[in-house]
Amino acid sequence: MSNFRTSLIALASLSLLLMFSCDITFAQTQKPKILKPCSQCHQPDEKILRGTLGGISQKAETFSINAGAIWTVKFDDKTKLIGWPPPVGKLPKDKEIAVNYVERNGEVYAESISVKQPAKLPEDKVVNTDFVAERVEKGDALIVDSRPAVRYWEGAIPGAINIYDAEFDKHIDKLPKDKNKMIIFYCAGPT
Repeated sequence: MSNFRTSLIALASLSLLLMFSCDITFAQTQKPKILKPCSQCHQPDEKILRGTLGGISQKAETFSINAGAIWTVKFDDKTKLIGWPPPVGKLPKDKEIAVNYVERNGEVYAESISVKQPAKLPEDKVVNTDFVAERVEKGDALIVDSRPAVRYWEGAIPGAINIYDAEFDKHIDKLPKDKNKMIIFYCAGPT
């Protein structure tokens, strides 16, 4: 009877271990791979992480990327850097990047890192600060800060309202009913 009991305890322990291991593996595969603002233009891809760059460790040859969850990614001298001059260590924090990666031995390795380039806007679509200041003074335009709320509260154009671009659909009611009223959007810079 003691062998049976020992076997039963061992089997139960193994079952719990397998269930726990499956939960960890399932959770890792379900980790987000694309930051919400990136999903406005890009579709999720199994082998690409899209988000903002966190810290970089040259010594450990790793960097973090916020893709809706924080990922730690390894890089080496074979990692291609697209849209930015080498080395990887010179990339600025919070830069928008896409990482084409492979998994080896449970770790994530960057094959390439693509750096988002500034948008090219037609001159007639760009307004300068004098134009915005004049509109604010006259009160004839709605100024919308499309950055995340935390950035808005750090400092914004006086009179501007905050509608974070990734949550725009939730806040359409904040826009003027008069469809002829000028609306000026701004963010942290050209993207």
